[in-house]
Amino acid sequence: MPIVLFRVDERLIHGQVVVGWGGPLHADRIVVVDDDLAASPWEQELYCLGVPPEIEARFLSVATARGDLPAWKAEHKRTIVLVRDVATAARMAEGGLLAGEEVNLGGIHHAEGRARILSYLHLRPEERGQLDVIAAGGAEVSARDLPASKKVPLKELTPG
Repeated sequence: MPIVLFRVDERLIHGQVVVGWGGPLHADRIVVVDDDLAASPWEQELYCLGVPPEIEARFLSVATARGDLPAWKAEHKRTIVLVRDVATAARMAEGGLLAGEEVNLGGIHHAEGRARILSYLHLRPEERGQLDVIAAGGAEVSARDLPASKKVPLKELTPG
């Protein structure tokens, strides 16, 4: 159970993730998968300000993370994987890499072309399609903002 949370959240590392999820899940490590952030040490330092010292924080490109994911599954460290958007989650899932994992949809906020699904979740039609592809690859896709909140399965998020 080394991947304790795979979450899509535009804000990446923030209090809801660190305290709301990281505490109850007893996370040892947070891995942010984002090509731009992986190349920006000063932005990484900013994100690390919100991470307690007992939790390791890493910032990786999608290509590196895809290579490391099987090892994380085999390690004892309880790992939270964060991606900024559905497109990055879809890239991580290519080839069935996320089969057997749960993909949690957290904060995806309003933007042009996005429809409100839940108070914290807005999706474009193409994002809905990408989520269907992730699920078809064997991942369980659902939305839940906090561990104690109601889990909303993908089929309820993408009606019709």
